[in-house]
Amino acid sequence: MNAKQRLQHLLADRSIALGEFTLASGATSSYYVDARKTTMCAAGQALVGEVCFAALLEAGLQPTHIGGLTLGADPITYAVAHHSFLQGNPIDGFTVRKQAKEHGTGQRIEGGLPSDASVVVVEDSITSGGSVLKALEVIREHGCTILGVLTLVDRNEGGRQRLKEAGYELFSVFEAAELVETARERRSTGV
Repeated sequence: MNAKQRLQHLLADRSIALGEFTLASGATSSYYVDARKTTMCAAGQALVGEVCFAALLEAGLQPTHIGGLTLGADPITYAVAHHSFLQGNPIDGFTVRKQAKEHGTGQRIEGGLPSDASVVVVEDSITSGGSVLKALEVIREHGCTILGVLTLVDRNEGGRQRLKEAGYELFSVFEAAELVETARERRSTGV
């Protein structure tokens, strides 16, 4: 089993809840994705770093920096930065705060992101794309070149289209439907 398959199983086991859920938008769903249960565990960190780094290479993206809106993007950022260093192709991380600090320099971006950086913005899961669009605005205003957006899970509920309309390309590692199917299969077989 390769790293992407192992990550798919880990996400299905740890991060997909089946049932009836009300989403932030008020809509209901038969599943819920909490990718942080995977991205913050030890195995998840190793697999996310490897798989997301490979996804960047596969997409032809060569960022100098990777990051996004705290908190969902943070563990993915750190995993990719770590893995990229081990591969001899370091990509530095950064974090976008939800609001500027009210003390010190009052910055909105942490991690020493230079204004001339080429960045890929990451998110753990995308539904409508609203959160990532907020991060993209802050990063664009900072002066960075945005190469694209990478999400671990795309729920296919309008986010890709909203990003495209705003001028950004979305790259996804997994579609939510495939993770839900994997979760159902693994739970029905008792794996």
